[in-house]
Amino acid sequence: MPGPALDTLRTVLAANGYPEFRERLRRSGCARCALAADRQHIVVDRGNPDAAILAVGEAPGASEDAAGIAFCGRAGKMLDDLFAAAGLSTDDHLLIVNVVKCRPPGNRAPHRDEAARCRPFLERQFALSPARLVALMGVTALRHFAPDRAKGPLGAQVGRFFRLPDWPGHEFVTLYHPAAILYNRSLEPIAREHVRALAARVGEQTRPEFSGISQ
Repeated sequence: MPGPALDTLRTVLAANGYPEFRERLRRSGCARCALAADRQHIVVDRGNPDAAILAVGEAPGASEDAAGIAFCGRAGKMLDDLFAAAGLSTDDHLLIVNVVKCRPPGNRAPHRDEAARCRPFLERQFALSPARLVALMGVTALRHFAPDRAKGPLGAQVGRFFRLPDWPGHEFVTLYHPAAILYNRSLEPIAREHVRALAARVGEQTRPEFSGISQ
């Protein structure tokens, strides 16, 4: 017979539409990996499920775990500022998610097995979102999607648009994680250029699912 973890997965993935998925996952009590033991909240996302950009970070931090909202701390405020300067709102033009939905101890990077256990939820977020532009924020997010690209210096990957055969129909770009910019302010000018390029890419979209985006 299916165990509780499999039952939880099936229940969440069977949601009819993104709002129901979000609510089911938040209330699921998911215990598919060890991260469940110390979390305060399952952090599903922040932003607009109908947005043109899907932004992917690595994991919730302390502020996110306490509030149950992705990127609501200092790094989130930096992210807001970067996109606002490019004419986009993180609440309206982005759906912000993470590779894992629960905070790892000490804000460490999520382990491979933890990401694997959480991956069905991330895949469902991709499937339910109309976004075709994906911003991978930082080396950890890049490593979980394109490990070969994460082997060299991150500076050689940021700002470059690419596609992945495992994720057809999506175009990816790697950005510096906003926490890295807070730590090293010298990254900020080039990070702003990368976000402006992403905003320009949104403006180039002509498919119907992007018709609500300010041009």
